[in-house]
Amino acid sequence: QLQACGGGPVQAGDSLRLSCVVSERTVTYYATAWFRRGPGKEREFVAGILNDGDTTRYAEYAKGRFTISGDYAKNTVFLQMNGLKPEDTAVYYCTTDLGARRVGVYSRMYDYWGQGTQVTVSS
Repeated sequence: QLQACGGGPVQAGDSLRLSCVVSERTVTYYATAWFRRGPGKEREFVAGILNDGDTTRYAEYAKGRFTISGDYAKNTVFLQMNGLKPEDTAVYYCTTDLGARRVGVYSRMYDYWGQGTQVTVSS
């Protein structure tokens, strides 16, 4: 079970922090990632993190603006998004890849998906 929240309407240059509550996993290793789907676009990888809390991976467009982190005591993964642009407008989904030892960038590698949270950035 995954629950994503924190989206909403913002202005260009604003920040948002998305949260994803991940149900407790019985596997030793897993990755949690954020994907997004903009209007008329394919779903794309944003960022991901292993449950070691240290191993992260970002899409090129996210580097320097977005930060993924985890609070595993609360089973929550965050996506801090700064300097938002209109092209960041999308539904953002969190997902997990059970048993992962690395962060994959392809959606087919992931097992469970949350319902998505809408982010709308106006200029």
